[in-house]
Amino acid sequence: MAGQTDLETLIASMEPVLDPVTYVWATVDGLASAGALIDAVATVREGEGMTLVLPIDAAAKHGVENVEFPSRRITLTVHSSLEAVGLTAAFASALTNAGISANVVAGFHHDHIFVPAGSASEAMAALRELAAGA
Repeated sequence: MAGQTDLETLIASMEPVLDPVTYVWATVDGLASAGALIDAVATVREGEGMTLVLPIDAAAKHGVENVEFPSRRITLTVHSSLEAVGLTAAFASALTNAGISANVVAGFHHDHIFVPAGSASEAMAALRELAAGA
């Protein structure tokens, strides 16, 4: 099934869900932390190394020590198309207006927004307000 592309429909039906897990971001070089890849929910290969987003407990379990940005993941449950225009800008604006930083990872079916762990409730409120106003 193809993802939704209509911006008004996307915003009105995004239905954010807050993951209870706290995630951290780390960069690893080579295979030293290959075991951590199993628990990572996102990876990005950069010139400086591999970025992993993984549960904080998994980072400790795999000996990944230099972690940053304790965050919570909010999943927008609407099936958004990878070609949809404007959804990221809309929720980024709502979070910006609330003073909340965000790091976004787009999956095949959904957008996942990582926000500071201490701001998760406020981020959920901002996203729900955005959806209600659509």
